[in-house]
Amino acid sequence: MKDKLIVVAGGGGFIGGHLVAELRQKGFQNIRVVDIKPYDQWYQHFEDVENLQLDLALIENCKTACEGAVEVYNLAADMGGMGFIENNKALCMLTVLISTHMLQAAHGAGVARFFYASSACVYNADKQKSEDVVPLREEDAYPAMAEDGYGWEKLFSERMCRHYREDYGLETRVARFHNVYGPFGTWEGGREKAPAAICRKVIEAKLSADHKIEIWGDGKQTRSFMYIDDCLYGIDAILQSDNVLEPINLGSDEVVTINGLVDIVEEIAGIKLERSYNLSAPKGVNGRNSDNTKIAEYLNWAPGIKLREGMEKNYAWIYDQYVAKYGK
Repeated sequence: MKDKLIVVAGGGGFIGGHLVAELRQKGFQNIRVVDIKPYDQWYQHFEDVENLQLDLALIENCKTACEGAVEVYNLAADMGGMGFIENNKALCMLTVLISTHMLQAAHGAGVARFFYASSACVYNADKQKSEDVVPLREEDAYPAMAEDGYGWEKLFSERMCRHYREDYGLETRVARFHNVYGPFGTWEGGREKAPAAICRKVIEAKLSADHKIEIWGDGKQTRSFMYIDDCLYGIDAILQSDNVLEPINLGSDEVVTINGLVDIVEEIAGIKLERSYNLSAPKGVNGRNSDNTKIAEYLNWAPGIKLREGMEKNYAWIYDQYVAKYGK
């Protein structure tokens, strides 16, 4: 089976790039990687795979991407951290064209299994108002009140995956990602997420004489963050499973405040910074964490890489990127 054609849509992105690297490491020899970005802007580059620059919002490009494929991983989306998704709701919603056309094309091509990367942003906002967070169970997505824009597109596309499985027999699997982070990700420019943004800010302060940091919100927001290695294991286990038919959480259940995340990065960097709080900046919901009951039940596994361990690797990689670009 190592020579079967596998398609990674959005393979030029952060998670997609790591997924391609993982597939290659496992010995898969027929991989097609598709992304809208020019090849030189892809996060990771592999010359021994088929690389296509295509806009997957167009159905004809999705047909090209899926032709001959046995498995498809759809991670393609126009997205970023809270600073991006709160200010680009229409762009986020337009990703529905990618999600829908990829399902159509995969079904038409006779694809055996289809993985869709959803998000914890699908969850009902009323259940995320308090920092004293109650972990989100899969059923908490309904009654629907998803993150405006990005979350609604993800929730709709989850339903499309369900109906393609029920109506057409396409074996779809859906994972709701909870804040994936790690090396080879966005760390500046406006699309970066909290772990990378905080690493960059601490590095900037450490390498300058201005030992200050601005935090978006009051810092009391609670989150969980999943290291990329856990994400990759979960993707594979979920796609190959025969019992995970409905959307399932894929995230760490190690909860931390944003202030606590800053504490961790300061400890790694060996510095203490003066904090200021931008209460008008995008901060997302007040509390969000993953309930891992179902994934532990279905797969006898759940993400377990500790935040401190993952952030040490993340900080080291971003530090090297920062110094290479801006100097010490």
